[in-house]
Amino acid sequence: MTTVHEPAVTNAAGALSVWPASAVEPRGGEITVAGVPLAEIADRFGTPVYVIDEDEVRERCRTYRHAFPEAEVLYAAKAFLCRAMIHWVDEEGLGLDVCSAGELELAVTTGFPPDRIVLHGNAKSPRDLDTALRLGVGRIVIDSPSEIARLAAAVGPDGHQKVMVRVVPGVSAGGHEKIRTGTEDQKFGLSISDGYAQHAIARILDQPQLELTGLHCHLGSQITSVKPYLSAVRRMVGLMARLYEQHGLVLRELDLGGGHGIAYRPGEPALDLTALARKVRAELAEACTAAGLTVPRLIIEPGRAIAGPAGIALYHVLSVKQTGAHTYIAVDGGMSDNPRPALYGVRYAPRLVGRHSTAAPAPVTVVGRHCEAGDILAADVELPDDIRPGDLLAIPAAGAYHLSMASGYNLVGRPPLVAVHDGLARLLVRRESLDDIRSRDVGL
Repeated sequence: MTTVHEPAVTNAAGALSVWPASAVEPRGGEITVAGVPLAEIADRFGTPVYVIDEDEVRERCRTYRHAFPEAEVLYAAKAFLCRAMIHWVDEEGLGLDVCSAGELELAVTTGFPPDRIVLHGNAKSPRDLDTALRLGVGRIVIDSPSEIARLAAAVGPDGHQKVMVRVVPGVSAGGHEKIRTGTEDQKFGLSISDGYAQHAIARILDQPQLELTGLHCHLGSQITSVKPYLSAVRRMVGLMARLYEQHGLVLRELDLGGGHGIAYRPGEPALDLTALARKVRAELAEACTAAGLTVPRLIIEPGRAIAGPAGIALYHVLSVKQTGAHTYIAVDGGMSDNPRPALYGVRYAPRLVGRHSTAAPAPVTVVGRHCEAGDILAADVELPDDIRPGDLLAIPAAGAYHLSMASGYNLVGRPPLVAVHDGLARLLVRRESLDDIRSRDVGL
């Protein structure tokens, strides 16, 4: 994705290039975001703590609206969701893509219009579907043949529900094999090549209470090249042309999903949003013209690209230990608040904040506090050689898939989330306490 703003302050190495645009270093070692010193946030709210820049989120929403003015942009709630985030997304004119009754109910009870929400999921529970129908969700994406009959029965003969079909286009893309979802032989969607997608669509057309509005696909996550999306457009339009020939079916919508990659460390590639918008628009128009089809309305679903660069995770150093040739910096969080390095081998660029160090950089590995050898937050990174217990470390690009994937491992409690805006910090999600954990345990 193109950078929303130029970083306000950078050094020769572009050290703040993956931080929110409001990040500045007014004095050596002190970093402020939206005018708030990170060290003050750590002192006030404790660590670990997530920080999110409201203006960065809003500006990234606007960037998508400007790049795709004719498209429907849905924020992918799975990346990160809370009431404030729902409010920001709504005010910036985006729709919402949810994957569960929990995400859906949180959105609607916050005031988000249900007709601007799309429900996904490869295995939707009865509660998911019942909640979607009760709240009047805009569209439901059908992911398996069995869902068709279940949904039709739940809607009833006199009801009506708009649906889409998730199609597997056979395009491989994504930053790790575990997050590539556009290929054959994985759990999501219905394949074009084996005919399951076409068969499911024919069955939907036999259900008058289900209105098929379009096709959906999602190629994967952390994609930094435009080419896979262009391949997906060609294959999806090819299927739309066959459906028109067989059924006279004119589909009004084409959802290309999200997966737009961001840079986690300075110098890493990110998806060029301007190029994506221009080339996808041209490819879609050309393919539809060649097939004699009306160009459908495009839908895209960015999540990480909106929330990720807006977030920072703060940790205090608990210990520094030399083991063999390695130096291990242990912090007061870890895989319970960020499992992504263990799951996908993600690499971050942690930074010492709160004090100025003149020590030379040295290779270290930043590890978590949990009882797992794989609890590593940042392997083989450079930090000042005088790092000591009590120091504060900040990890940028931490706004997506951190709080949303946080767990209760070792019962340490999930961190709080703090928003910064115009020189002020406010709590959005409180820290999970031991009382919270105890209250769920009713076994005695």
